[in-house]
Amino acid sequence: MEQFFRDPSIYTLARGPLVWLAFIVFFVGVFYRVYNTIQLAKKEKVIYPYLSFKYTLRSLIHWLIPFGSISMRRHPWFTLLSFVFHTCVILTPLFLAGHIELWYDSWKISWWSIPQGLADAMTLIVIFALILLVIRRIIQPDVRFLTGSGDYLTIVIVASTFITGFLAHYELLLEYKLMLTIHMITGEVMLATIPFTRLSHIFMFFLTRAHTGSEFGAVRHSRDY
Repeated sequence: MEQFFRDPSIYTLARGPLVWLAFIVFFVGVFYRVYNTIQLAKKEKVIYPYLSFKYTLRSLIHWLIPFGSISMRRHPWFTLLSFVFHTCVILTPLFLAGHIELWYDSWKISWWSIPQGLADAMTLIVIFALILLVIRRIIQPDVRFLTGSGDYLTIVIVASTFITGFLAHYELLLEYKLMLTIHMITGEVMLATIPFTRLSHIFMFFLTRAHTGSEFGAVRHSRDY
């Protein structure tokens, strides 16, 4: 396996065609999931009659603000862990200087980056949070009941992407180019699998809040937070 990743053609493939493939699969997958959900909602005719921008916005605001819902306030430590984790897992890849340099090399676009020390801290937070999430899925009965093998595989994919990126930057465990190749491939796998795993809540969250917020506000005249 190590020899496979050492092949120069694999590095070239991971840095070029596989990046495009991952983005294509991601965007096509997102479009399919969103389109399919909207079409299902139209078919069942249970959402559109009471879909409300007002109650959708109200729901989004309360669920995007830490401790904005009753459920969050009931589980303060998990809420804190969840918000810190999501913040780090989204912002670190977007504002990492190394990633931005690759965007500039390929498409001549760049933006502000975070300091490397902060990026390292955020990476370690993601890894630590994933460990805690795995422990939670194992020891908490209701969460364990809803957890399948696919959920653990998703956690492994995310963890692998951040761990290999950290190791590549500091040239630990394996030589830089080899670890970088593994990092690029795991990152591309993560991006491509987002629409088809629980990671899809990155974008499905907004549709869920539109549905739930509108139902509770316009039909039940109560709060969903």
